[in-house]
Amino acid sequence: MPEKKRILLVDDDRDIARGVAIRLRAEGFDVTVTYDGEEGLSAALEAAPDAIVLDMRMPVVDGLTVLRKLREHPETIDIPVVVLSASVVEKGRVEALNLGARYFLEKPFDAPRLIDAIRAVLPSEGECSTAAAARLCETRSGD
Repeated sequence: MPEKKRILLVDDDRDIARGVAIRLRAEGFDVTVTYDGEEGLSAALEAAPDAIVLDMRMPVVDGLTVLRKLREHPETIDIPVVVLSASVVEKGRVEALNLGARYFLEKPFDAPRLIDAIRAVLPSEGECSTAAAARLCETRSGD
């Protein structure tokens, strides 16, 4: 049986984080949840996950700062990141994608679309190599 893919979920909204974690675990992922950017960055540096789901607006350290810092460390530079945000400001979306986020999804988001995005960015599946990834490749930066 293949090893479960490890997903780090970083979101200060505990209700959203709980719901997403339940859904991801039901899909067979091993999920670690942190509730602010500082905890998320520490968790990523401690045990590099296969992918990160990162909220943009958080207390302590925001998502863009976390993304910048992830890209500064050799251990985390290549970890694929899916960004979530309730505040869709084009500048923030563009900056997140320029910093290496693979997808940017707006809250509220469709759970199957988030799962498709995660599967699309996982190294073993390869970008655009699955039907789920192909659907997302057409709408990579959100609609």
